[in-house]
Amino acid sequence: MIMDRIALILTIVGALNWGSIGLFQFDIVAWLGGGQSGLVSRIIYTIVALAGIWCISLLFRAREKFEALDE
Repeated sequence: MIMDRIALILTIVGALNWGSIGLFQFDIVAWLGGGQSGLVSRIIYTIVALAGIWCISLLFRAREKFEALDE
């Protein structure tokens, strides 16, 4: 469960970063990490992407729990 929360938080951070890009043309991660191609930025982008992939599993696990309750 802790991994789910961490992944969700990171996904929210990624969404907020995309929101700042869309609204203000300002990439917070690139600003913090020394540009989009900076090593720190690339690591953050990769971790957020992995968190997003992890969150896909939340969709299927929620369905399995509801199906088990129906039986």
